[in-house]
Amino acid sequence: MSKRNKVLLGGGGIVLLIVLVMVSVSAKRDKGIEVRFERVGRRDLVAAVTASGKIQPKKKVDVSADITGRITRIAVREGDLVQKGQFLLQIDPTIYQANLQRAQAAMSQAEAGAVQARATRDQSTRALQRTKELHEQNPNLISQEQLEQAQTASDIAEANLTAAQHLVEQSRAGLQESRDQLAKTHLVAPMTGRVTRLAVEEGEVAVPGTFSRETGLLLTISDLSVIQTKVQVDETDVVRLHMGDSVEVTIDAFPDTTFVGRVTKISNSAILTAASAATGQNDRAVDYEVEITLSNPPTEVRPDLSATARIVTDTRKQALSIPIIALTVRENTPVSTERPGRGQAQAAPAPVRDTSRAGAKKETEGVFLVHNGVATFHPVKVGIAGEEHFEVVEGVQQGDTIVAGPYQAIRDLKDGARVKPSRESSDTTNRAGAGRRS
Repeated sequence: MSKRNKVLLGGGGIVLLIVLVMVSVSAKRDKGIEVRFERVGRRDLVAAVTASGKIQPKKKVDVSADITGRITRIAVREGDLVQKGQFLLQIDPTIYQANLQRAQAAMSQAEAGAVQARATRDQSTRALQRTKELHEQNPNLISQEQLEQAQTASDIAEANLTAAQHLVEQSRAGLQESRDQLAKTHLVAPMTGRVTRLAVEEGEVAVPGTFSRETGLLLTISDLSVIQTKVQVDETDVVRLHMGDSVEVTIDAFPDTTFVGRVTKISNSAILTAASAATGQNDRAVDYEVEITLSNPPTEVRPDLSATARIVTDTRKQALSIPIIALTVRENTPVSTERPGRGQAQAAPAPVRDTSRAGAKKETEGVFLVHNGVATFHPVKVGIAGEEHFEVVEGVQQGDTIVAGPYQAIRDLKDGARVKPSRESSDTTNRAGAGRRS
């Protein structure tokens, strides 16, 4: 091969190599991480806390047994509407009627004893008076000893009368107690309402609930005119609630209807579980009870139905917002508010470290702004959180393009990385841009 051909062949190889390098660089330049783009816009936001609980009447009374006895008659059924003072059930009164008769006899005996003691006292008082008169007229007829004996007999008679009177009072108290015990065998409704629970049957033995409230429970009467939903709210959310907050309540038994209510009570103490109450320690999640009064409860509502409450804590009209998934955190990131110009990427700033304490890492919330295919992390300050979007207080402007997903890409995205829109984000960005221009 001639020298000229060798030179031409070498030159052609060099040119081919240069072309390949240029094509490779161009391909790398066009290559980027595929992400979803979205433009920052304005929308209505609603911040809410969701909690689950049970339907409960505002007022209910548990009718319990105060005495022991066999139930001989039940005059109501579960679900019945009762009026205050209406007869509910009867406990066998035989024993208590006998006790009442015994107490009446003891009362009569005590009263008779008191009458006898009073007569004795009156007689001894008259004898003492005569003894004193005789002693004054002629001391030789009545000795001093006789006078002292008459005085002693009068004092004893007075003391016996006092004891008899106390015995009468004691018998009267026993008689009243027997009457009260007998009255407790005839139970009537303490208020107007509906029988929402009937826990016993005729023939069962009613016993007082000394150690357990459930032991002596006979039935429950509920006032269903005011219905509440009692929900358990986590400690991180309860501080956001306020009295009067608007609530949307869904009841599992009425899946196609949403009921409206207001927060009427927020507990100041946490709900104690059986374990935490016994040990005095609580290493589990802390919940607080919140009461919600329904404005339009269904007529067929029943206590203890499962319900879910969506408590609205704040609202924003046409707030500047970003998708929740777009917000991320980065360590050792400067909190600079300097923004890149339109059509030009912001250079990656030097990292800023938190020197307040050794080994501490500074984390900053922000989003990735996209300019000319380059994603740059930019700090933002957010406000309330809606269902899918955060309110942005500062850090971005309306119309800015940000990386809005997917989550894995945002988590692994580096500051200054090249990105390209996915098909989904291209359609979304175009629609948002058209809407903003219109």
